[in-house]
Amino acid sequence: MRIKREGRILAKSSQATGGLGSVPALLQRNATLFADKDAYREKEFGIWQRWTWAETAKEIEALALGFINLGVQEGDFVAVIGRNRPYFYWAMVAAQSAGAIPVPVYHDSASDEMEYILSHCGAKYAVVEDQEQVDKIIDIQEHLHQFEHMIYVDPRGMRKYDHHQLHRYSDIQEQGRASYYEWIDDLNARRDKLNYDSTCVMLYTSGTTGKPKGVVLSNRNVIESAKNSSEFDNLSAGEEILAYLPMAWVGDFIFSIGQAYWTGFCVNCPESADTMMTDLREIGPTYYFAPPRVFETQLTNVMIRMEDAGNFKRRMFHHFMGHAKKVGGDILDGKPVGFMDRMKYALGNALVFGPLKDTLGFGRVRVGYTAGEAIGPEIFEFYRSLGINLKQLYGQTEATVFITAQPDGEVRADTVGVPSPDVEIRIADNGEIFYRSPGTFVEYYNNPESTASTKDAEGWVATGDAGFFEDQTGHLRIIDRAKDVGKMADGSMFAPKYVENKLKFYPDILEAVLFGNGRDRCVAFINIDLSAVGNWAERNNIAYASYQELAGHPKVLDSIQGHVEEVNKSVAADPMLAGCQIHRFLILHKELDADDGEMTRTRKVRRVIVADKFSDLVDALYDGSDKISTTTEVTYEDGRKGSISATLDLRDAAIVSTANKVAAE
Repeated sequence: MRIKREGRILAKSSQATGGLGSVPALLQRNATLFADKDAYREKEFGIWQRWTWAETAKEIEALALGFINLGVQEGDFVAVIGRNRPYFYWAMVAAQSAGAIPVPVYHDSASDEMEYILSHCGAKYAVVEDQEQVDKIIDIQEHLHQFEHMIYVDPRGMRKYDHHQLHRYSDIQEQGRASYYEWIDDLNARRDKLNYDSTCVMLYTSGTTGKPKGVVLSNRNVIESAKNSSEFDNLSAGEEILAYLPMAWVGDFIFSIGQAYWTGFCVNCPESADTMMTDLREIGPTYYFAPPRVFETQLTNVMIRMEDAGNFKRRMFHHFMGHAKKVGGDILDGKPVGFMDRMKYALGNALVFGPLKDTLGFGRVRVGYTAGEAIGPEIFEFYRSLGINLKQLYGQTEATVFITAQPDGEVRADTVGVPSPDVEIRIADNGEIFYRSPGTFVEYYNNPESTASTKDAEGWVATGDAGFFEDQTGHLRIIDRAKDVGKMADGSMFAPKYVENKLKFYPDILEAVLFGNGRDRCVAFINIDLSAVGNWAERNNIAYASYQELAGHPKVLDSIQGHVEEVNKSVAADPMLAGCQIHRFLILHKELDADDGEMTRTRKVRRVIVADKFSDLVDALYDGSDKISTTTEVTYEDGRKGSISATLDLRDAAIVSTANKVAAE
């Protein structure tokens, strides 16, 4: 069976964008059209710094001239490594202006991860944040035979370094300004060459199943995706966003550069990761994006605070939230709701929902999105019940984000919406999702085999995800990763992510990994949320010295067992997935960590690696053991290796018999 859906066709060529065929061309337009409007803000030393679009264009031009003066050639790769700061967004556009290709890299990458990316793309230049990043590249520089120059933003600790190939960011800009008349004609010529087919950026995949691949995106990919998605949600120059997600991730690139440069809205950068929530409340973004983990963490913090609140406040919260869950989503979608229900909701908004949204920083959100992986339906509905227009989209780096999105008024927790504008989707006989669109990537850099296996001659891209279109609504439902969807021994479906997301709704569960493909029953690893469980322990005068000690506490195990059994009841209600109930589980003695290779930098579980690394624990869950002793290698923040040992308790969980359930019904 082959099912095909097409999004609304909006644009086909750069003619539809007024001849603006590159991001630097959009910058030049914005410098004139929105000259005095804020383009970037950054909080530094507690004070918001501001740059208008006209000032931004001057900053980027000076840096681009400095790049050319330094020797940057057309086609060179420029690595950009740092947290969200205007300087790094400028560096990417300056590199584009000089005809080079920016390659943002996760700033928390270990040296070997950084070495792979810089070697693979052959980066000659790097713009980095501080001494930590400089030291990482110096450590691997002997393996980077093509590398020439490094530019740093923060000068602290850099005075005694050899500066022959190491340069301060502001100095490169000053050199660019000083050599303006020498290089401006060259810069203009390079900018004028750029068109829809020119490479805009190269972004590396998270590497869930192997080495990261360099995804080459053209100006066509970025500008068409930005234009179509902005029109889809009626985004304008008046929007405010907070740029806090990794700059190496395609989501941040399309929101903070693609859509920002297309619409002219303002990009706000927090002072640090520690002040992000405070800065979020100060900015009050109107357009907001976060992966499920961020929403899960915020909900966990809300629930922790409510547990610490007085009886009256706690009862009022739960009373009005119960009503919000019944009618909040309908009110948000403009559906009929009774007068008394609306009045009660309005009272709840005045007393609970409004203050809570302001505390979270969501008081002005007009459009919010979550993507990256499936969000638990309970978490999704919690935010929508508050009146936050949170929607889901489905996308990939290879699609320049957008494959499907949820239109206003058609938002549901169990689908990811309809095809985005100008996107075609096809469902193969085995359920795998294929798409093609103006956002379809050009190629995997230096990897023709993977390019050919992912994108066919007609431009159809294999997503690796399994799903189907609902006949009545035309909405796409994602079942799971196609490679993760399997069969239980009795032939019933095994879809781990569905169950894992239900578990992660509970504030004290941070991560879950389900096993069961080809087996007669499912078992699970669980990571507790240290902040949530630690708060519970403090309230109950339970002393603990480490994550490991808390994870093994009998009362914590009892609590997690209760959550697992509640999830089993919920899973049993879906006949197609009832076989995915969890028979046995354990709480891992360590948090899954990207530094240990168990997760990607975007916090996706590397399921195969986890299964292999903890194979003794998986075996123990299936052989009926009550306890198991294990030793695991870990990586410390400074890169040193060590090991931790633990004896874990394995628990059985109650299973809901679907036969009894059917008989009762």
